[in-house]
Amino acid sequence: MHVEGLDRLLKEHPFFAGFDAATLELLAGCAANERFAAGEFIARAQSRADKFFVIRHGSVALEIRVPGRDPLIVETLHEGEILGWSWIVPPYTWSYDARAVALTRAVSLDATCLRAKLEADHSLGYELFKRVMPVLASRLASARLRLVDMYGPPAGAVGRQR
Repeated sequence: MHVEGLDRLLKEHPFFAGFDAATLELLAGCAANERFAAGEFIARAQSRADKFFVIRHGSVALEIRVPGRDPLIVETLHEGEILGWSWIVPPYTWSYDARAVALTRAVSLDATCLRAKLEADHSLGYELFKRVMPVLASRLASARLRLVDMYGPPAGAVGRQR
């Protein structure tokens, strides 16, 4: 798919709502169309976050691996959401495993290319940062709630005397 088609796909994604055509074309220069089969890992925790994904179709589980247990699903992402904030925050490593739950189609943006464009255009960098930070906050809140569910006291146990 050529850049012209990729800028259209970016324009259709809610994350890029309000970006003008020139900006979408600039961002599309870093983009590629990708497809992931159900069960395929898109990213692995602690590996280099070299891409940022906008999900066009399908679903992706964000998982934490706990030794001796099944993976803990922190959140499931769907069409219209984004995968990846780690590309913008040094040291640029994934915090979670990301696994396609179903056939997933996404537009990926190369992180090195994208960071170079944001460094050259600070207003674009600030705009993207404002859009990514709420996602970061949401993901951390989801992880916290899942961990409290997993490791917190059983329901009704708070305040009991032994």
